[in-house]
Formats: sequence, C-alpha cells, structure tokens
Amino acid sequence: MDEKNLIERLYEVIEERKKDPFEGSYTCYLFEKGLDKILKKIGEESAEVIIGAKNNDKEETVQEICDLAYHVLVLMVEMGIEPKEIVDVLEKRRLKICNKKAERKTTQGIH
Repeated sequence: MDEKNLIERLYEVIEERKKDPFEGSYTCYLFEKGLDKILKKIGEESAEVIIGAKNNDKEETVQEICDLAYHVLVLMVEMGIEPKEIVDVLEKRRLKICNKKAERKTTQGIH
C-alpha cells in the first residue's frame, strides 16, 4: 500500500499535468489560462458549497467540496505550495488551545 494519502497523490497528478500538459486535460486548461482563471473557479466552487449547504443538500455539498478541494490543489501547484506546508500549519493550529478570538464589539455611530 502506498504511504501517500489521496491528497498527496492527487497533488502529484496535478503537478505532472503542469509539467507535461496534454490536449483535452481540464487541469492543463486551468494552468494555460493562469491564476485568474484558477481563482475564479475557486470562487465559483466556494459559492456552490455555500448554496449546497444552505439548501441542506448533503450530497450536493459533498460534491461541491470535492470540486473546491481540487481547485485549491490546482492553486497550490500553481503557486508552488506543497501539501506538507498546509499540514504543518494545520498541525501547529491543532496544538493551540483556547485560541478562540474574542467577539468584536459593535461601534456606535457618530452623531
């Protein structure tokens, strides 16, 4: 069994598409169009996750989360961000306790 998790393996596939593009690949299309297109897709997929959740549609939300995760991985490859960098930051955050931010106080309008 391969010790790499699914995210790492998918990252490698996306990375390979960037290094060795081929006709008809959606991933290659995203890299060809560049950062603006990748970011636009992340925005669209984020909105679709919100809509699926707001509609209380678990199946749709799962599908949209997968789409969002894929596009975030494409962004990571585009920017040279390795999965380990994300894991390291998440691990540091996991170790924090009592790190809930205080509630913001509302400000009164100036009259």
